[in-house]
Amino acid sequence: MSRRHTEVTDQVTRDCPLREVLAVIGDKWSAQVLVRLGDGPVRFSELERSIEGISRRMLTLSLRNLERNGLVTRTVHPDAPPRVEYATTALVEEIRDPLEALADWAARHRTTIADARRAYDRNSPSGTCT
Repeated sequence: MSRRHTEVTDQVTRDCPLREVLAVIGDKWSAQVLVRLGDGPVRFSELERSIEGISRRMLTLSLRNLERNGLVTRTVHPDAPPRVEYATTALVEEIRDPLEALADWAARHRTTIADARRAYDRNSPSGTCT
């Protein structure tokens, strides 16, 4: 990436904090990880089993990104074999209720949204994106 492009990206990030935060917590998996970790520390394998459709690789990347941004902690317990647990930080406490409300809303309206998509796709010219 060119230096000029990096400077522009940095400026946009400074000017758009909501966009920056949504990029961290709003991707396909991060919000689900944060909601799941809301019940307390969870081991990697437990987390992997509890999030339908997530691959081991995507879970690893999501956890690393959340940890990098101060939203998740990773604790290694010196057991044999070593036990690793993930938990949310205090920073997440402020957004826990809205995240859980969003997750509940999504579960309640999943079918309605899927129906709307199908209706839209039926009424749109094939292959046309707007």
